[in-house]
Amino acid sequence: MGTTAKKQHSRSQRAFERGREILVGGVNSPVRAFGAVGGVPLVVDRAQGAQIWDVDGNAYLDFVCSWGALILGHACPEIAAAIADQAKRGTSYGMTTELEIELAEMLQRALPSLERVRFVSSGTEATMSAVRLARAATRRDFIVKFEGGYHGHGDSFLTKAGSGLATLGIAASPGVPQALAELTLDAPYNDLAAVERLFAKHANAIAAVIVEPIAANMGVIPPVEGFLAGLRELTRRHGALLIFDEVITGFRLCFGGAQTLFGIEPDLTTLGKIIGGGLPVAAYGGRRELMEQVAPLGPVYQAGTLSGNPLAMRAGIETLKQLSAPGFYDALDRKAAMLADSMRQALSDAGIEGHVARAASLLTLFFTAGPVEDYAAAKKSDTHLFASFFHEMLQRGILLAPSQFEALFVSAAHSDDDVRRAAAACRESLAAIRS
Repeated sequence: MGTTAKKQHSRSQRAFERGREILVGGVNSPVRAFGAVGGVPLVVDRAQGAQIWDVDGNAYLDFVCSWGALILGHACPEIAAAIADQAKRGTSYGMTTELEIELAEMLQRALPSLERVRFVSSGTEATMSAVRLARAATRRDFIVKFEGGYHGHGDSFLTKAGSGLATLGIAASPGVPQALAELTLDAPYNDLAAVERLFAKHANAIAAVIVEPIAANMGVIPPVEGFLAGLRELTRRHGALLIFDEVITGFRLCFGGAQTLFGIEPDLTTLGKIIGGGLPVAAYGGRRELMEQVAPLGPVYQAGTLSGNPLAMRAGIETLKQLSAPGFYDALDRKAAMLADSMRQALSDAGIEGHVARAASLLTLFFTAGPVEDYAAAKKSDTHLFASFFHEMLQRGILLAPSQFEALFVSAAHSDDDVRRAAAACRESLAAIRS
């Protein structure tokens, strides 16, 4: 594996302390503060391909990939060229461009359930807008979400949520009115019977069920057989809408989304991350008769000055062109499978209890016995052991998400040698934390 001489982080430390004087907690998104794992947070200088460098000059193999957005890796030459070309033409117009139409058409071809599309600037905007539309269309107020699922920081979603809330141990966020919180009903992920009970208790009052079709914000947890199909049947039977939050899974699993993989057609879909090629963009869409209730055609209001931003549209178009290449996902899946198998073997050889979950190029190493099928099982993970593992990997030049409850992302920029290097680092790191 080579040297593991202790990396220096003095400049990162100074930068973080400087940031704390002006940025809340020194960061602009909570998990970046390394609160769950401790140590000096990474302050990034640059990135290229599968590598990222901090301001101290330390290089890391990056398996965060901007939380899954960078499926082609950092500074992809074709995307960078497209953004640079567009920047010369203007960075924002506040008016419609043909680029928005082109990217929307590409999304629709990949996901036929998107009969109409609206671009926004973040996954949170997309999910908030989809829920507002669902409530308006059904004239009902309740929504069902799943414990450990994360749909952004909208008020309706901040109960028993995953991602940063799971990382920081926050069950529900202050500032959300109790009257609104009571309109969100939580069920265990993969528990169809629990959803049936909610529909029985709140007959004709549930507007929608929103779900990550593959959970990726409490760690990676695939759906059990029949779960998604059961949600589709239940929502139809009770006159509620089914919303697939594919902000992470969209174009991560295949060319399309989890709905393509599982053959389930939701009423509404939210997308983000990958469709922006590393720039801030998201979208929501679905059946024509639903989406045409959104202004200017209908009374459901939603707007955004930077929605459909031309830089983001160019980056998204170029990304989807590359993802449509024959064999792209086969190659990505092979590398991810190789890494997952190596991690499982390393756990076994080290005699450490753990479970490696994988869904295509999404992985999580849970420090708990498997299988992990819901948030309750994920929360049994040894987060202190994960923190030790995280720092051992970081010391060996491997950057993972600084939380037990996030995913590891393999990108097209990771080579077979990169995967072998990460696997060797995993073996060494597990041996180190066992001793």
